[in-house]
Amino acid sequence: MIVVNVLIESSAADIASVKDAIAVMEAASQAEEGCEDYTFSVELNNPNKLRVTEKWSSAEALVAHFKTSHMATFQAAMVSLNATSRELNFYEATPIDMPS
Repeated sequence: MIVVNVLIESSAADIASVKDAIAVMEAASQAEEGCEDYTFSVELNNPNKLRVTEKWSSAEALVAHFKTSHMATFQAAMVSLNATSRELNFYEATPIDMPS
């Protein structure tokens, strides 16, 4: 499994201005082959931080995601976000069962 964590810092107003684009991107991505999770969130204690958490079945599924038309549309919308910082991390992960 590939896990992607994204942290974008901007202003709460700019994040709100791309809410519709985020909703479309989230729904379209969740419908993709190989997508196990694709969720946007704003931190409760800092509304200037937008997070994206993704889980993909394989690196190939993630690469295919990058080539979708909804990704291109979303990237164009994100230009108006005026991000002050971006952090993008990719991890290869193996799920484990934790004892209760």
